[in-house]
Amino acid sequence: MSAAATAVWGRAEQQDFRARVRGALLGGAIGDALGAGVAALSLEEIRAAHGPDGLTDPVPAHGRRGAVTAATQLTLFTVDGLIRAQVRRDTGAWHPPTDVHRAYLRWAATQRDWGPDERRKDNGWLAREEWLYTRRDPPKPSLLGLGDEHMGTLETPKNPTARDPGALARSAPFGLLVGWEPQLVCQLALECAAQTHGHPAAYLSAGAFAVIVHGLARGEALDAAARRALDLIGARPGHQPVTDAVEQALDAVREGAPSAERITGLGAGGHAEGALGIAVYCALVGEDIRHGLRLAVNHDGPSETTGTVTGALLGALHGETALPPAWVSEVEGRPTLLELADDFAMEMTQGPALHSPVAAAPGWLARYPRG
Repeated sequence: MSAAATAVWGRAEQQDFRARVRGALLGGAIGDALGAGVAALSLEEIRAAHGPDGLTDPVPAHGRRGAVTAATQLTLFTVDGLIRAQVRRDTGAWHPPTDVHRAYLRWAATQRDWGPDERRKDNGWLAREEWLYTRRDPPKPSLLGLGDEHMGTLETPKNPTARDPGALARSAPFGLLVGWEPQLVCQLALECAAQTHGHPAAYLSAGAFAVIVHGLARGEALDAAARRALDLIGARPGHQPVTDAVEQALDAVREGAPSAERITGLGAGGHAEGALGIAVYCALVGEDIRHGLRLAVNHDGPSETTGTVTGALLGALHGETALPPAWVSEVEGRPTLLELADDFAMEMTQGPALHSPVAAAPGWLARYPRG
């Protein structure tokens, strides 16, 4: 966002934006934590373990209630990369896909190392958070795609057959760039998804998701935001599976009361486009955020991913205060999530006061180094 664009933010607009950023990040995390408890189970197994209504509240996963998976970890590093991109813009080195890729490489280090490497002066504060140094079911394409420093692109993507929703689940933050036009948000999400997931359905799902979040963060209705996403990806090669999945989700809203069987039918196969379709549907039909998230995790598919994506949609739509307080209070890494959300909101609305050719806040540049 330019300095001119930043200047038009009033106090009420800044507060609303901050609430939606917090909502998207916390909503994704609580959905991730809810789904993590049943991620490896089929619908039949979920009902056998938790009763005919399925899972209704968080249960322990990875040793505790509220534990998040790699979906939330990578989402946090997406935010970190986007802040770094804005900071580096002052230097003339303006290429957000590269800055996001560097952030993803910092995440990849958390999956290899025992803890933060204090010798790395360019890590910034997020990579020094010790709780992130644990493996939480990271998607194999993410590990492979970030196994070296070579950056995949849309022309030469990493893992060209990878169609799982790993890139989708980390892509909500692109939509929070509300000062950008939707087509630029979509393009950036596509380019960053292709760094690990090269199948068109995988990166186009990530792009569509980012555009939907973008519309919600701007105050639009969910169905309108979803249709704009369809328009933007509709001219891209390989879009049909994603288009079909989202359209099927929109149509299913009019087909009667939601059921776990209907939701499972929207996302068969564990592919990215199916996970996106499930999330759009659950966010549309949920009576409130708690109900929408329960729908999103009780099915045969990747529950942690569909919980993450649904939670991010509902959080961006309604803001942080609409999230279930009991679930929020238990989510792993909540102080980090809130600190990063507030930093992102501050950067996007107050960036020129933090760093510019005529002003610099040393503490901010220590948190988000330009190197």
